Amino acid sequence: MKIGIGSDHGGFELKEELIKFMEERQIEVIDYGTHSRDSVDYPDYGKLVAEAVVAGEVDRAVVICGTGIGISISANKVKGIRCALCGDTYSARMSREHNNANMLALGGRVLGIGLATEILMAWLEGQFQGGRHQIRVDKIGEIEA
Repeated sequence: MKIGIGSDHGGFELKEELIKFMEERQIEVIDYGTHSRDSVDYPDYGKLVAEAVVAGEVDRAVVICGTGIGISISANKVKGIRCALCGDTYSARMSREHNNANMLALGGRVLGIGLATEILMAWLEGQFQGGRHQIRVDKIGEIEA
């Protein structure tokens, strides 16, 4: 599995830690930036990473800003993206099992590394259940169209 990751300056430190965490587990990661703590605009990175998912450059992706809110809103503006902002493991797992979320958003200023890695693993390990959930995901696609 190839995972894309991107952040603004508010998510930079957590992004760097999550890259190390995934690489230690032999998960292939593509870092779309930002590459420093210098102030940047989260919509640029939300869009960039979301477009990489839609283009098939990566299988799924993680985006991080200070709260995760702005970058998730930005990513969800890209057609075909279902980005879930998660602050707990249950929501992360359900976002995969029921919503087939192809992106995970996290808040770099609201989550510690321990909880963030647990959320990430719940999301990575979650498998879409299909069935009645596919009908609902299809309806989301109809709204988007």
